[in-house]
Formats: sequence, C-alpha cells, structure tokens
Amino acid sequence: MAAAQLTSAASSISGKGFVSFEGLRASNAVKISSFSPLKQNALSLRSFPALVVKAATTVAPKYTSLKPLGDRVLVKIKTAEEKTSGGILLPTTAQTKPQAGEVVAVGEGRTIGKIKLEVSLKTGTKVVYSKYAGTEVEFDETNHLILKEDDIVGTLDTDDIKDLNPLNDRVLIKVAEAEEKTAGGLYLTDSSKEKPSIGTVVAVGPGPLDDEGNRKPLSVAPGNTVLYSKYAGNDFKGSDGSDYIALRASEVMAILS
Repeated sequence: MAAAQLTSAASSISGKGFVSFEGLRASNAVKISSFSPLKQNALSLRSFPALVVKAATTVAPKYTSLKPLGDRVLVKIKTAEEKTSGGILLPTTAQTKPQAGEVVAVGEGRTIGKIKLEVSLKTGTKVVYSKYAGTEVEFDETNHLILKEDDIVGTLDTDDIKDLNPLNDRVLIKVAEAEEKTAGGLYLTDSSKEKPSIGTVVAVGPGPLDDEGNRKPLSVAPGNTVLYSKYAGNDFKGSDGSDYIALRASEVMAILS
C-alpha cells in the first residue's frame, strides 16, 4: 500500500511565495564587530514550490526497468527509523521522513548552451536530498524518488551529517547554540528559545555552473561565521547532538567577524 508522502509535484494548491514556519518570535539583536555583505554573483534566489500530499506512484510489476531522463536521478529511499535510540518503537506518524538514499540510476545529463553536461553522480553513491524534492514512486516493491540532480544536497559516505560533501552551490553550516537564558538570567524552555540564524561553515560545494560549463567559486569558505536566512535550507541533527543546516550560498546573507 502506497503511503501518503509530501512531494513537490505540480499541485492545484497555490503555494508560491510562501515559506513554512513554526511561528513568529521576537528576534534578539546580533552584536558583531564587522559586517561584510555578500554579493549574489548572479546566483538565482531560492524558489519555494507548491506542496501537495500525494500517494507514491506504483509502477506495475510488468515493468522491469526505470530510466530517468535528462538530469534526473533515481534514488532508492533509505528506510525510516522505526525505533528511537533508546529502543522505543515509533508509530508511523512519528517516524522522520528520510532525506537520504542510494543512487540506482541516472539520466543522460543536460545541455547548457552548446555544452553537454553529464550527471555528476554515479550509481551506488549515497546522497542526501532536499526534504520536499522529487516524485516518489514504488518500483520493484521498494520506494524510490525521481528528482533533479540540483535537488541533491550532497553526498554522504557515513551516517553523520557533519561528513556531508555539498554539491554545486550548497553550503553545510553548524548552527550556533541557542541562548539558554534571557538577559535577566531566566532559563528558557526549548519551545521559547530563539532559533539561531548564525553558524559556522563546515563545508562548501564546488560552486554553480555558468553558461560555459565552468564552476563559479562561492563567496564563503569553511571556518567562516555567517548569518543566513531564517527559514532557509534543510535542518539536520548530528550524531553528537549538534544542529546543522544545508542551504544554498545565495541564502547566506553575510560573513561575521
């Protein structure tokens, strides 16, 4: 039975221009000694596609192969965790939707101007992808995801997100810890802590491709402390409990020093 999934397929519900958020909270001022605005370097601003709850498409058993077209990639979805680290069974509604899987097929690539570019990912590569990207299909009795190469956040050879190798214009940031107390010394609950928009760059991608197929280097580098858009990117939890976020370089607003 196909499970209901949240995808970014074409939807009858208009969601353009809206960003999902948990709630509005008062923002504390950020004290910095210097502020360096970043240039966009012709990077396209992030778009937010419409979202729709949709069941996975089931491919009939008579079809024995599925070949992605263009710059699309077929990913076998990693099985969702059914237990907590303490061994407690999770109900289906509480299981975290996977954002990782293994590449099982790739398209022939895409054309930029007069240049033909092959998909850079190979079959067997472990990848992390954007949360609401692609179209889910049930093929060979296993859930897969068909998505564009640009929806792949990075490759990951381990189970720890800190080891992520970002692709293209993606940046991996370790999020700064939220303030535990108010200015008056009162302890804050987890729900009332201000979500940080500051962190340290851990890894960066090689940069986006221009019209001639050349990489454009990013304006940030590992070790930079940066200020980024509040509701941008994809959030992850590291094996040590630290929070990480993977986003596009265009969503980084400034370098702090």
